[in-house]
Amino acid sequence: MHEMSLAEGILQIVEDTAARQGFKRVTEVRLEIGALSGVEVEALSFCMDVVLKGSVADGARVELERLPGQGWCLACGETVEIQALYDACPKCGGYQVQATGGTEMRVKDLLVE
Repeated sequence: MHEMSLAEGILQIVEDTAARQGFKRVTEVRLEIGALSGVEVEALSFCMDVVLKGSVADGARVELERLPGQGWCLACGETVEIQALYDACPKCGGYQVQATGGTEMRVKDLLVE
């Protein structure tokens, strides 16, 4: 389950930011997770609950925003929405679709006290 290591990495970002900017408590952590990132959202949510306990973000609300997958089709030259890597282009049916969005995962922002 790589979501646990992702949650630990997110906690490290939160704690480093708290130390650098001098806030005492995080009340909300907002994440953006691409549909093509390979992250299991439910597992990450569970891991975040476990990892945040006893930290500066203990009890913080975790908001997970899903970003759609996007790709550029080499065959028809269109940017299209895709549900999975290696999907066919929904416009022309070609399989030469290069992912251009939805592969990322990032901490979007924090609400702090």
